[in-house]
Amino acid sequence: MSNKQKLDDDQITELREIFRSFDRNEDGSLTQLELGSLLRSLGLKPSPDQLETLIQKADTNSNGLVEFSEFVGLVAPELLSAKSPYSEDQLKQLFRMFDRDGNGFITAAELAHSMAKLGHALTAEELTGMIREADTDGDGRISFQEFAQAITSAAFDNSWA
Repeated sequence: MSNKQKLDDDQITELREIFRSFDRNEDGSLTQLELGSLLRSLGLKPSPDQLETLIQKADTNSNGLVEFSEFVGLVAPELLSAKSPYSEDQLKQLFRMFDRDGNGFITAAELAHSMAKLGHALTAEELTGMIREADTDGDGRISFQEFAQAITSAAFDNSWA
């Protein structure tokens, strides 16, 4: 895997939609406030200082605003590295550790058992919270897709915590 990774068309389209929705006056650029709101909507929590630094880093034409191409330049490395700090194989291995009966889903009981085995006994509240957070389709159990998404976004959140 080369480090010359590129965002795919879907990611670019998604970024363009996000960018547009925060570009309030539709001038094709984001102010510091608009960029702040946008990053928070992505679940990031930049401090005012971090925002200032981001704008300086992104603002290649030094007009104090972040244009779309500058925005892509700013988030592309984050998105590419944050796509997942884990490989698909690592995630599958991890998933199998939790999916004790191998049916392709992690139930609350399996999650509780595995976490306890790892030395992290969960309260019933923590357990339901974790399941609820990861279980995006609401079927009460966690599929591999949901698991991968939860692990990846947790790792992504921690880098900005």
